[in-house]
Amino acid sequence: MPVLCSEAYATQDQASRKAVCTCPPEPSSLTLGKVILRRRDAFAVAPGGKHMVTVDDVRAIALSLPRAYEALVRDQVKFRVGRIVFASLSRDETVMGFGFPKDERAALVANDPDTFLMPIRSDERYNWVRARLAALDVRQLRELVTDAWAMCVPKGVARAYFDGSKSPDDG
Repeated sequence: MPVLCSEAYATQDQASRKAVCTCPPEPSSLTLGKVILRRRDAFAVAPGGKHMVTVDDVRAIALSLPRAYEALVRDQVKFRVGRIVFASLSRDETVMGFGFPKDERAALVANDPDTFLMPIRSDERYNWVRARLAALDVRQLRELVTDAWAMCVPKGVARAYFDGSKSPDDG
């Protein structure tokens, strides 16, 4: 069960009126150098002390990618490139589905069954797997979402993104 960041580390940014976590970074965690805003002005913290990812983290990462957009389909948030879904959230926003090679997903789930789940039966035909958001950190989330996105965009767009340059048709 998530707990809120202790008040000793949570402060309020007066300009945006949002909570700002000033927890000391863990050596294994990724520091993004940005203030990450969370719902209800609170930070969810996993039992091990790491910040859990939220829907807002998924949204921020997915929408920062070229050609990506958000859609609401049957009360589920989905992130797409064109008509191809590369990530989606469960209705209760606790599980994220994402593009992942079919031939590697059994090994991924077997390696970390507390984090990853096989896709639901109707999605087994797709390159898809699911992950519990509470078990991910921001670094893992960024890698999973970015890799899923790269499966859906033209290779030149993905190459330009990973090289740090901007493609002329990033639309």
